[in-house]
Amino acid sequence: MIHARFFGKTSEGKDVYALTLKDGKNEAVILNLGGIIQSLKIADKNGNLVDVVLGYNDVAGYENNGGYLGALIGRFGNRIEKGRLVIDGETYQLFCNDRGNHLHGGQKGFDKKIWDYVFEGSDGNTLSLSTTAADGEENYPGAMRVQVKYTFVNGELKIDYAAVSDKKTAINMTNHAYFNLDGEGSGNVLDTFLTINADRVTPTDETLIPHGEFKDVTGTPFDFRKPRRIGERINDDDPDLNYGGGYDINFVLNKPCGTYGKIAEAESERSGIVMEVYTDKPAVQLYTGNGLSQNGKSGYYNKNYGFCLETQFIPNGVNCPAYDALGSAIYEKNQIYHFTTAYKFIVK
Repeated sequence: MIHARFFGKTSEGKDVYALTLKDGKNEAVILNLGGIIQSLKIADKNGNLVDVVLGYNDVAGYENNGGYLGALIGRFGNRIEKGRLVIDGETYQLFCNDRGNHLHGGQKGFDKKIWDYVFEGSDGNTLSLSTTAADGEENYPGAMRVQVKYTFVNGELKIDYAAVSDKKTAINMTNHAYFNLDGEGSGNVLDTFLTINADRVTPTDETLIPHGEFKDVTGTPFDFRKPRRIGERINDDDPDLNYGGGYDINFVLNKPCGTYGKIAEAESERSGIVMEVYTDKPAVQLYTGNGLSQNGKSGYYNKNYGFCLETQFIPNGVNCPAYDALGSAIYEKNQIYHFTTAYKFIVK
């Protein structure tokens, strides 16, 4: 079951609606502003609903605070070094909005758009969002049509991404939900157990840009191949922790691009909620909310009050052949971009 309710107006006077997907007792609320997951309520081990994503209670919260809380990210998620995109010998200078680099679509990415929406499915359990990006928007080549579908069934929130451009271009979409399986606003996530099926990460420079190298996780703070608390080694003296003030790094998944499967799992002892992550993307960014410092839905969000698992192509892969070979974000004219990520919740 889905229903829509008025959520507020943007500073430009555009209407924002909260669109609810029900899955038994569980409930997801998506905004047509930025495709934002505004809340995601999951029944815990005691049957009580726990909102496991960080967010705000009004439109102003999303407009006035950084961090991309819960938002759909595009045209290109994560970072491109110095905003330099080269396609067929032509250089496109993208807007640099993070440490001298292009991040999450630039000045006005997909997270700022008002998306069109329709309800689909015999039970109305799929929300289909659509939008367009003009040729030259954020200086990317190609007019692009985009569709993102949210489906919430049997404890699984599935996100299907699809896009097509009328020119060769770069596409790398993701979702920027911050999770706290203890409940948003309840404290930090450092006791959460995390598993990531990845033998390698892509080390970065001090501006969080990787340059084509890989690092084996063995013996490092990035070895999550067996369950370990997020906070166990977050304060280690490691360059890739120091640069980001915690975890903000890309993991290269132990499966090929285009193969759908489970890539991560997180578990809260307090709530008993377990979140499994599935995708057919080749990589995932772990971000531990190192920059959080703002008022949220149920109190103040401090550093490490949420964690993100952003499925993606490898950051800066458009400038690194070694990364591009594991999954390319460059799409030909009229080539269909289509990937799926799912967050499945169970209770122990």
